Amino acid sequence: MLTLATFVIAPAAVFGQGSKQDYERWQTLKKRISQPIFADKVDPNWSESSEDSFWYQVLSPDNTFRYIIVDATTKTRREAFDHDQLANLLASELGEDAASSKPQLNLRSLSFDAGFTKVRFELGKRKWEFVLPSGPLSEVDSRQRGREDLDDAETLAANRQVHRSRDGGDRTEIQFENRTDEPLHYKWVTSTGEYRDYGRVAPKQTASLSTFAGHSWVLESPSGSIVAAFVADVWQSLARIDADTPRPKPLRSSMKRSSRAARSTRSRSPDDAWQVAFENHNVVLTSTKSDARAVLTTEGESTDGFAGRVWWSPDSRSFVVMKTKKVDVRTIPIVQASPAGSIHSKLHTIDYAKPGDAMDHPRPVLFRVNENEIAETTVTLIDDSLFPNPYSLGDLQWHEDSASFSFLYNERGHQTLRVISVDRESGEPRVMIDEQSDTFVCYSHKTFLQRIDATNEAIWMSERSGWNHLYLVDQTSGEVKNAITRGDWVVRGVEQVDEANRQIWLTVSGIDKGQDPYHRHLIRVNFDGSNLVRLTQGDGDHEWQFSPQRRYLVDSYSRVDLPTVTELRDAVTGELVVELEKADASELLKTGWEFPERFVAKGRDGETDIHGIIIRPTNFDASKKYPVLEAIYAGPHSAFVPKQFGRHSSLYEMAELGFIVVKIDGMGTSHRSKAFHDVCWQNLGDSGFPDRIAWMKAAAIDRPEMDLSRVGIWGGSAGGQSAMRALIAHGDFYHAAVADCGCHDNRVDKRWWNEQWMGYPIGPHYAEQSNVTQAHRLQGDLMLIVGEMDQNVDPATTMQVVGSLVQADKDFELLVMPGVGHGAASHPYAHRRQADFFIRKLWGNEPRF
Repeated sequence: MLTLATFVIAPAAVFGQGSKQDYERWQTLKKRISQPIFADKVDPNWSESSEDSFWYQVLSPDNTFRYIIVDATTKTRREAFDHDQLANLLASELGEDAASSKPQLNLRSLSFDAGFTKVRFELGKRKWEFVLPSGPLSEVDSRQRGREDLDDAETLAANRQVHRSRDGGDRTEIQFENRTDEPLHYKWVTSTGEYRDYGRVAPKQTASLSTFAGHSWVLESPSGSIVAAFVADVWQSLARIDADTPRPKPLRSSMKRSSRAARSTRSRSPDDAWQVAFENHNVVLTSTKSDARAVLTTEGESTDGFAGRVWWSPDSRSFVVMKTKKVDVRTIPIVQASPAGSIHSKLHTIDYAKPGDAMDHPRPVLFRVNENEIAETTVTLIDDSLFPNPYSLGDLQWHEDSASFSFLYNERGHQTLRVISVDRESGEPRVMIDEQSDTFVCYSHKTFLQRIDATNEAIWMSERSGWNHLYLVDQTSGEVKNAITRGDWVVRGVEQVDEANRQIWLTVSGIDKGQDPYHRHLIRVNFDGSNLVRLTQGDGDHEWQFSPQRRYLVDSYSRVDLPTVTELRDAVTGELVVELEKADASELLKTGWEFPERFVAKGRDGETDIHGIIIRPTNFDASKKYPVLEAIYAGPHSAFVPKQFGRHSSLYEMAELGFIVVKIDGMGTSHRSKAFHDVCWQNLGDSGFPDRIAWMKAAAIDRPEMDLSRVGIWGGSAGGQSAMRALIAHGDFYHAAVADCGCHDNRVDKRWWNEQWMGYPIGPHYAEQSNVTQAHRLQGDLMLIVGEMDQNVDPATTMQVVGSLVQADKDFELLVMPGVGHGAASHPYAHRRQADFFIRKLWGNEPRF
């Protein structure tokens, strides 16, 4: 009987989790699921001669690279050449066995000619040229050819449009041959569109410099006009500039806005006649023509003085600066217990403003220049009765006629957001746009303002309808002329504004009732709200790239359960031109990895859809029951359930130890209706838990593998606050929690984030939402992790929680990570300790048995 009893009990251990084998799978998961996803990315290389064609490289299921040419006019895609034929030719040239050692054809420095009749590339540290479609193949020795031997096809083609630089190209050389009669400055165009001066090439001379393929360059005349634009290439290095070189169009952007913004940072006036400087916290104006100089203010001092930007009017007759009453910023101590090279601890002190702290108080001051006697320049401190308590004053701009300027006033407490306009002649302010909310205006993530001075209008973002939309506003009256967008969906961002054609391109979500409301799409709509055109289709989350002249867009979309689909679309009509690729995840699926399961259930009100995903281990056994682990981050600034296809390895790692992992976006997070978002207001402790619990209970109804008698939760930062809160407010449902670097008391965390959602002034709701004050209500098992060098969330908040738990005689685990900053649980040691904790508490096993 003893032998039999041993036999009966032993198999039970087999179904436990946390064995050495489980941990080995956990530790090796990332490597095991690293198999390539084929055809998942299209990076178009547009032809300089025609925007109707481009080529791209893609990894195919036979693990070789294919090169695809796309012709939008014929709506076709084709392989640029016979892959096997070229591979055989290269293997032969490289002295390899063509049958057993064909190159993968990951060709570097690939370059097609304008007509796609030949291709050049690098392989095996040698340069090659292949005539399409079937050869011949020849090696290229560019050193044998000089500049004068190059015909027009061999020189670098000048661009008709200035482009931003693309990173990641091979190192190469560019030679600027100046055949004009004036010196030219050559400037690098960064990926963000900035111009950086690198030098000067004299008339009839050549200048050479090292660069990278894909980097953009412009040549600028002494008058400041751009006379030529080039994009560096590995093969064609000579950039000739002469009378026939096409003059390029400027960068595609709102050039009017960027030029006005640039003027705002200048201390010199647009006509270069005046220079502003700050001396001893006061304003000094100097004439650059006569050197006449005047100190315009005398009241400035270190605690209440003039400094910072100078905003000049377009006509150079006036400027604005800020006079700011300054306050001392709170500092907090950070103790580094074991700094490198010392046996003694080290004290660090950092600036760290907290909710309720006093703030600097800026006020705009208007200066009207007296051209005849600069000492008599008129100085007006703008009356601030319309903007008395600023959290910030921003986006200051002069209007084009120089008759007024305006700025954005964000009132502390974030329930009022105003555009204030100031008349230059009188100095009187007025409200141009007034946005009010009984809860909060989401200034940090849902603000857009573009002034359209030519028609005395402005485009304004608002949630006044209950959904985030855009409105066309009259600048004089402040009245809404019309809604640009409307409906039970949201604007997520502004892609481009075309003032001339009165059209706007927008990123939106929720526009398709049959899709996940978080899926992003691209639309175009007229300023008057008419002619809304869908530019993307397909049930998934979309990302896109426009062709240089915006005639086409390469649209890629995916879901967590759908590998990426890439299409070419007409950027005017939105019509499909040709499907380019469908990603292939078959190799990944062979590892046992499965797509996350999307699940939707009703929230706390029984009406609102709550979206989330379910993840299972790679060795999932449907006959078993698994504890459920929730990965939580409930920050109101966004939504956090993954929407795009990916391996999502951090979630799968925890599942691999024997858990069902879920991730959910409850009420209080963003990108839904205003009412959905408002749940967070003065209520961060809610964290959407009533919705999360309802969602898990609904999921478990027909998923018996989900054991809701064993539920854990983990999160970091705001997620750490929520994880502990789960055991305080819902200890009857959650049984174990790991809180990493949690902002456990919103009075102790950073000012901007907490006042945005919890409001100002500091009221009793702050204490009511605090894990510190509520620690005595804790049920279940808690592990706290904190990095002693955390400069994002004050580490003191974790230790204050510890103090409250000790006082309440609550058991818990504490892991302090020396020398580690925010996100301490991502450290390998802390990561393993978190895994151990859940194995012990939810499986009842000792780790690695």
